[in-house]
Amino acid sequence: MIATSVLAGSLLLTGCGAEHSAVGQNVTARSADSAVPALTAGHTVAPRVEPTGGTPRPTRPEGHTVNPRKVTWLEARPSKNGRSLRIVWWSGVEPCHVLDRVGVKQTSKRVTVTLWEGSSSKAQNVACIDIAIKKVTTVKLKAPLGKRKIVDGAKR
Repeated sequence: MIATSVLAGSLLLTGCGAEHSAVGQNVTARSADSAVPALTAGHTVAPRVEPTGGTPRPTRPEGHTVNPRKVTWLEARPSKNGRSLRIVWWSGVEPCHVLDRVGVKQTSKRVTVTLWEGSSSKAQNVACIDIAIKKVTTVKLKAPLGKRKIVDGAKR
């Protein structure tokens, strides 16, 4: 009688080829003539880290990075007097993501700002976590912004 109850309970757990989770373990279905369900080790996946919209971290160009590339920015906000721009963008952790330089091209109709990031040339054999960090830098203009349009040079 007890053996019949164990067999019936095993068959209920395994179901008809479906996979079920029981108390932190995966119970994988086996054939109906098997008296014991197959238990596999549970697989844990780290939660995805989403970027936070907190206060951007002030950043200055360091120069001399390895493999610099253009990076798009989120926002360019002029100062009250219009003589500088506050540029905000998503980046990664240093030393893997370092602001190399900021290119600024100014004409009478537009101001094009291009951010360049690369890996620090000082860091070797470094592992960086894959997490987004909001950064900010300030760019000085030759003349007040006025009615000129601000353009992201990485999007061109």
